[in-house]
Amino acid sequence: MYIADEKRYDGMKFNRCGKSGLRLPAVSLGLWQNFGYKDDFETMEEMCRTAFDLGITHFDIANNYGHPHNGAAEENFCRILQRGLGEYRDQLIISTKAGYEMWDGPYGDRNGSRKYLTASLDQSLKRLGLDYVDIYYHHIFDPDTPLEETALALDNAVRQGKALYVGISNYNSAQTAEIMSIFKELKTPFVVNQPSYSMLNRWIEDDGLDRLAEDSGFGLAVFSPLYQGLLTDRYLKGIPDGSRIAKGRTWIGSKLNDELVVKLNKLNDIAAARGQSLAQMALAWVLHNPAVTTVIIGASRPQQIIDNVAAANSTDFTDEEINKIEEILRD
Repeated sequence: MYIADEKRYDGMKFNRCGKSGLRLPAVSLGLWQNFGYKDDFETMEEMCRTAFDLGITHFDIANNYGHPHNGAAEENFCRILQRGLGEYRDQLIISTKAGYEMWDGPYGDRNGSRKYLTASLDQSLKRLGLDYVDIYYHHIFDPDTPLEETALALDNAVRQGKALYVGISNYNSAQTAEIMSIFKELKTPFVVNQPSYSMLNRWIEDDGLDRLAEDSGFGLAVFSPLYQGLLTDRYLKGIPDGSRIAKGRTWIGSKLNDELVVKLNKLNDIAAARGQSLAQMALAWVLHNPAVTTVIIGASRPQQIIDNVAAANSTDFTDEEINKIEEILRD
């Protein structure tokens, strides 16, 4: 029987999600990769238990996670909950998302309709074995569905008691501002946007989404902080055998050229001087942005989670370090 570490909250920093009453751990665990149908269940369970023992209370899923079978990640997480983690349900923030292609036909393809979002949440709750999720996200902006319809569907999930809060993902600042105005009118507890963000992917700064988050009072739960693994020590000498890029399991491979390898090594030198790995510094850099509430990490083994959580307590940078990093990224 699983018994959580009594000191699990001693070392984790919790940030308020915008101006809401919800606080999220600085580091959250995402179940996008390595929680699928063909992945090792014992490793999944060990990673989730390790995460919770370190103070990670937020577990981020989506209806279509679990390649090659949509929904497998939710089903696997259900088993993990049933085998002990679920005893701590009131200490967990469990989020799921819907928006990408999920099932055959016009009601399960990529969209934001009331039909799809309502049906998908019912399916997710069944797979998860839960009465409600803490955060229900619309996963991707749908230009073919009126935002009023999407907002009403999310609001209805809260009113039905199937979600406590709502969020959006992959929405830019203009799309966020528009749906946020509808949420305000409905008094929907909208608390978070989930965008990609990293040293090598700074679109939220150019778009102004991070400034909007600070000004408007919602949080950012950012994913891909390591840019699909490029911001780790794995690629300091190019593409190693067995890596995700070598296996062709990511679109990011085309970005890795000689110029980027040089940048990665320069960044790694700064990280080493800080007493961190490149991955730890990359996570700390993301958390250094005051608009960021939590950074969602992925993992293939428990030790990665242990290493990444250490970054949450080392987010301070000197002006000299920031200037050096900016100079490297500009070149």
